[in-house]
Amino acid sequence: MSQRQDEQIESRQSSMSMKQRLHGVLERSDGGFSWFDIFIIVLICLNVVALIVETVDEIHDISPLAFRIFDTVSVAIFTVEYVLRLWSCTVEEKYGHPVWGRLRFALTPVLFIDLLAILPFYVALMAPVGLLDLRILRFLRAVRLLARIARLSRYSSGLRTSVGVIHAKRAELITVIVFLSILLLMASSLMYFAETEAQPDKFANIPQSMWWSIITLTTVGYGDAVPVTVTGRFLAGVIAILGIGLFALPAGILGSGFMDEMNRRRQGPTLCPHCQKEIHE
Repeated sequence: MSQRQDEQIESRQSSMSMKQRLHGVLERSDGGFSWFDIFIIVLICLNVVALIVETVDEIHDISPLAFRIFDTVSVAIFTVEYVLRLWSCTVEEKYGHPVWGRLRFALTPVLFIDLLAILPFYVALMAPVGLLDLRILRFLRAVRLLARIARLSRYSSGLRTSVGVIHAKRAELITVIVFLSILLLMASSLMYFAETEAQPDKFANIPQSMWWSIITLTTVGYGDAVPVTVTGRFLAGVIAILGIGLFALPAGILGSGFMDEMNRRRQGPTLCPHCQKEIHE
């Protein structure tokens, strides 16, 4: 074997070793926190505070350049982190392919949130001047804020548990949402036909009647739209009673899911009797 080949092998081994070390820092599997995790958590928290505070004009006008510089530096750090995660993910067997493996990793929920945290900055930066109006800029700012808040779920076991419970109970939750949507349409339609002649300004059409149905079914009841006919009041009473029971269903489903998760953790993982590997239900 020639010296050139030896150097190439050593170079690949060194690159793989560095990639494995980097992946171990970025994607810790022992549940602990590295110095890098703490740094990113603090940076995310500071970003959330900055994004909230800059909406106060009196504070933002003191030094808008400082907010812009801090945001630019933060996005640069988040971008480098995102690229390094993509680069080092191939050390895992399921993401081993240099192209498709990285694409699969990029489409995971956690990394997709990481992308949403930085993407609005580049969209606003690369868009031609005057193309993005104020509403789009506000939407991009909202996406940026929510995505950076969501990034904290990577470092919180409680948030990860909540997401896992919602995923486990997704079929039941979807059933409840579909049933509530049907009830909402029925309540809006019935209230429209009962009240449109008496209050054409508040129940002018079925979509407008949906506002009343939503605030009644959720038991909020702002009082800005109130039925005045006998039929309308009877329907309102029935709908309000149904709302109390139906909106308690998601809470019961999630509560049951949390209890199942806590019991599963106390009992430990289910192991295969043959190979002793964990069985994922």
